[in-house]
Amino acid sequence: MKFLISRLTSYLAVILFGITAIFFIPRLLPVNPVEAMLGRILSQGAYMQQEQVSALREVLSDAFGLNGSLASQYAGFLRRVLLTQDFGPSLAMYPTPVKELIAQALPWTFGLLLSSVLIAWVVGNALGLITGALPTRKLSRVLEGVALVFYPIPYFVLALVLSILFSFVWTVFPLTTTIRGAGWSWGFIGSVIYHSLLPAASIVAVTFGWWMLSMRALTETLMDEEFVIYARLKGLSNRRIILRYILPNTLLPQITFLALQLGLMFSGAIVTEIVFNYPGVGSLIHTAVLQGDYSLLTGAVSLSIVAVATLTLLVDLSCPLIDPRIRQR
Repeated sequence: MKFLISRLTSYLAVILFGITAIFFIPRLLPVNPVEAMLGRILSQGAYMQQEQVSALREVLSDAFGLNGSLASQYAGFLRRVLLTQDFGPSLAMYPTPVKELIAQALPWTFGLLLSSVLIAWVVGNALGLITGALPTRKLSRVLEGVALVFYPIPYFVLALVLSILFSFVWTVFPLTTTIRGAGWSWGFIGSVIYHSLLPAASIVAVTFGWWMLSMRALTETLMDEEFVIYARLKGLSNRRIILRYILPNTLLPQITFLALQLGLMFSGAIVTEIVFNYPGVGSLIHTAVLQGDYSLLTGAVSLSIVAVATLTLLVDLSCPLIDPRIRQR
């Protein structure tokens, strides 16, 4: 119970700190969303008297939560977000509520992120385990070289390279994401998979290299431990030693580090979405920054903070289920 309470306390503190930061940071931008909205309305040729402009400014300030002092705005923001998850209307797509835009974009980001992370984690750890246990094989050296090439490449650089190669040089994939089909038909599912392959490949190719190299290093270290040498002297097969002795001891550090990497992976997924014009939270954040949309930026980033913190908590709570030493402690 102490373990659970400490993790939940840290989880709530991270969310509160992140939401507080994302409330204050957009207000440092040199953009006033109310004045931007008024400028857009007046630029379209609408004639309004000064009293009407003042009344509209007051209505928009109330809608965007910009009335009163900064402290009162923050108190009202916490009350709306924590109780009703209401971030107000979007400036860029007024009067659509931010909550509705996030609900449409969030499944795309999580589908792309979770599938890419799981594939990279499983493939990288499996190959790292094999190459670490069999370091002298030619295939192990080739795989290590591939991992060393892809690991240092930033997400957005690889995304741009893949986009140029497979959208301009070879027109295998489209440059922008256009989902076809309706509902959960086979045409819709196939279109989603087809348009997600290139963004997912850019994330998998970079992250898999780290998982493979770290698992290889852990495996090579454990291969020289006394309990592994004893198991080998007993005549156990390499397969049994790897699965029963090496894998359980290397899996826990990889799961723990997965929790630390989720935030970085999420930021990489956002950059990838912008490059491929993928309809996820990253595209919403990009639009919000360009147009000074406080509500959309606050809502999208707040949901991202909660999502990453929740995934980190779940990974953290799974550690005692894997390692009996943590349960004993």
